[in-house]
Amino acid sequence: MFTELKRGLMMMAVMTVLTGLVYPAGVTVVAHLAFRDQADGSLVVSNGRVIGSRLIGQNFTRPEYVHPRPSAAGSGYDPTASGGTNLGPTSAKLINGTTKLDDKKHEVVDFDGIKDRIVHYCLDNGIPYRSSRPLDEFTDAHGTLDDVKLIKAFNDDKAPFVFTPKTTIPADAVTASESGLDPHVSPANAQAQAARVAKARGVPVEQVLDLVARHTEGRTLGILGEPRVNVLELNLDLDARLPKK
Repeated sequence: MFTELKRGLMMMAVMTVLTGLVYPAGVTVVAHLAFRDQADGSLVVSNGRVIGSRLIGQNFTRPEYVHPRPSAAGSGYDPTASGGTNLGPTSAKLINGTTKLDDKKHEVVDFDGIKDRIVHYCLDNGIPYRSSRPLDEFTDAHGTLDDVKLIKAFNDDKAPFVFTPKTTIPADAVTASESGLDPHVSPANAQAQAARVAKARGVPVEQVLDLVARHTEGRTLGILGEPRVNVLELNLDLDARLPKK
């Protein structure tokens, strides 16, 4: 019995060293020798400073930048809280959004919803639309759209607010990815934002569209996935080639 126990303990020790130390160390060394950039996290460096990763999206809100798709990871693009909303296409919450009361009993947005995102996307990018009610009804004292008012109007059972874009909105412009960390947008999404970016930078829209085309990646191996644009890399190139005037 002791002989078998000794053999078992020795086997456990050997396998622990091999699979817990030697193998991970070997993989790490090979990865850093053959794929150093990927092994280090595909980091993006600008002016000697790490500003992000090609693999993880980050939020851009200023008008001179292409904006990423929505994110449900934490407060947005949080790699420690990667995940989607888990809401299905028939979910009223996903479509119309929801509100809640905060600690001070003020009504605030709980979940913005696709319809609310469509309104903002159209207004931000100058996309024509039809509206069953004037949008002025949903602004606050400063003339800014009040999302709480919008969401409540979308959820009105008796006379729901109807807002319809006159052109197709790219799906990734108003829906989050399953990981919440997607660093890419579709070429159509980036192109739809080009006019806003060009206006904010004081340059012809054709120059922005040209950069979008340069940063459009094809399908992996020609068959996997869809064409895509890395938002961080495109915005860095916009700053380098078309700085804001």
